Amino acid sequence: MINVMFVCHGNICRSPMAEFLFRDIVTKKGLGGDFHIASSATSTEEIGNPVHYGTRNKLNEYGISTKGKYAVQLTRKDYDKYDYLIGMDQRNIININKIVGSDGKNKVKKLLDFTANSRDIADPWYTGDFDQTYRDIYEGCEALLDYIMNQDSDS
Repeated sequence: MINVMFVCHGNICRSPMAEFLFRDIVTKKGLGGDFHIASSATSTEEIGNPVHYGTRNKLNEYGISTKGKYAVQLTRKDYDKYDYLIGMDQRNIININKIVGSDGKNKVKKLLDFTANSRDIADPWYTGDFDQTYRDIYEGCEALLDYIMNQDSDS
């Protein structure tokens, strides 16, 4: 089982979009049973809140539901539970490392670091552009899956 945790600031926009999109991608490739996928926040601001309507609406366009997802915060214990802790931007990476302590096993990565064009994923909470966020997250999820599958075949 490959355990992947997506992380953003509030766990209502980018990280749940990545969680549900990545789950949809691996399921459609017949790999759903090989993965445990979740998402969380670095802050406490949105804990207990549902997925932002912009993310819900964007994923609904592709038949992807976020039903039952409520924001949770990343914990230090998550470092031991997950193989990959994937942040959406550099600020997330800094805050993930503050929460988990140290990254001795090199589990903490930025999602778009797996692509040919490493960059931050803009927060649609501020930009309002859920279309661009979706495109960036989709690109990152495809690249992350390629990376994981290549790691798996190397072992």
